[in-house]
Amino acid sequence: MKTKSKLSVRTMVSVAMLSAVAYVLMLFDFSVPFMPAFIKLDFSELPALVGAFALGPVAGVLVCLFKNLLHLFVTSTGGVGELSNFILGAVFVFAAGFIYKKHKSRKTALWGAVLGAAAMAAISVFSNYYIVYPVYTAFMPMEGIIAAYNAILPGTDSLWKALIVFNMPFTFFKGMCVTAISFLIYKKISPILKGK
Repeated sequence: MKTKSKLSVRTMVSVAMLSAVAYVLMLFDFSVPFMPAFIKLDFSELPALVGAFALGPVAGVLVCLFKNLLHLFVTSTGGVGELSNFILGAVFVFAAGFIYKKHKSRKTALWGAVLGAAAMAAISVFSNYYIVYPVYTAFMPMEGIIAAYNAILPGTDSLWKALIVFNMPFTFFKGMCVTAISFLIYKKISPILKGK
């Protein structure tokens, strides 16, 4: 029988490994054609979501935290991108992991991930409007930010509109991509993380 300390050591090691993988995935970000160039897509929430399902929602949030702390050493956004990535990733994986923990089934995992992606998308509007973009104006004036959105879709003349039309669906899409990949790999990875 495993002791509690052995379980927590295994969990810590698993969180560390998942954080390292998430950090590497974060390095492979890329622009997408329907978003301004300063917004990148990456799949670094994948290890965090797997961790949230296998080890619990807090473990998933810790993976989000540690990957972003590591990424601060190579940041090009002065920590603004990492702050946004942490806020949204933590919402996504905590919600998904919390719902899955209540009743562990494939269906619950899917519902948890979908609801987590929806929560992440909704919160992205407010976190970007009130926290991320005001800080980001140290690098780019608000007029330039709105102009970047307006260049893609004329008539996007306010930050609220830009966030609702662009960021919210983009964030939900990202969450669903991570969900789809996690469903393909989870069964193979979870026994390793749980020590079975």
